[in-house]
Amino acid sequence: MENNKSSIGLKVALGIAVVLFLGMAFYSMNLYQESNKVQQDLTEEKQKVMDELSLMASQYDEAIGENEVANQNLIEARARIQGLMDSLKISETNVKSLWRYKQKYASLQKEMDVLLAQNDSLKVSNAYLATSLDSTRVRLEERTMFNDSLLLQNTALAEVVSNAAVLSAVDLKASGVIVRTSGKVIPTERAGRSDKIRVCFIVAKNKLVQAGDQELYIQVIDPKNNIIGLNEQVQFDEVTLNYSLISKFNYENANLNVCEFIAPRGDEDFDEGRYIVNVFNEKDLVSTSEFTLK
Repeated sequence: MENNKSSIGLKVALGIAVVLFLGMAFYSMNLYQESNKVQQDLTEEKQKVMDELSLMASQYDEAIGENEVANQNLIEARARIQGLMDSLKISETNVKSLWRYKQKYASLQKEMDVLLAQNDSLKVSNAYLATSLDSTRVRLEERTMFNDSLLLQNTALAEVVSNAAVLSAVDLKASGVIVRTSGKVIPTERAGRSDKIRVCFIVAKNKLVQAGDQELYIQVIDPKNNIIGLNEQVQFDEVTLNYSLISKFNYENANLNVCEFIAPRGDEDFDEGRYIVNVFNEKDLVSTSEFTLK
């Protein structure tokens, strides 16, 4: 009888032990699963912070790349983000550490909002300045632009811009002339009868040009593409100009009529055909015209 009681007690104790063991195992398993879940959540949260920092770095890279001159504030802020990313990669994945990095991220986010706003303002200012410079450059190019074909009439090239500090020649006209012993000059279209070629133009008034002795270079090209007259050279920086004569005059801040005469070489007659006449202010062509001798 006592043996039976002892056996029953042993079974009861064993049953309790099994229940406790199973309970402990179940509790440990749940605790392990919860721990893994927490660790997984922390890892995902850490990756999320890393992705957000990477996005911030990309925004800084884009802002820095949009500026020809690098913004030092943006570069330094970009470096701070990279440092935080490098630190986060090797940091422990726990709540305390992640909370600290989130705080740093929030601080850097506020800094980025301010810096990018300042950068956008600077870009607007730079864009306005660039537009103004482009507009000024276009106007300057229009003032100095000339017709490369050299076949258009002077009126197409004689636009004067009063606020350009250079002399220009307008109403350019040229022709063959007969020069009488009395000094009388008679225009002619006959090559054989032309004693000289007369080139006349008006030096346009320009208040920005200082009064005094001035000069323009006249170039006359005959039908054989030879430059008649002196055919001498003058150098302006890297540009070499061949000219027929130098027109020298006294400029008094008023329109000035100028006529110059170019004789053929020796006893040669002028060739028949088309002649091109160019007037240069140093290396810049300011007027062009053409005429024909028969």
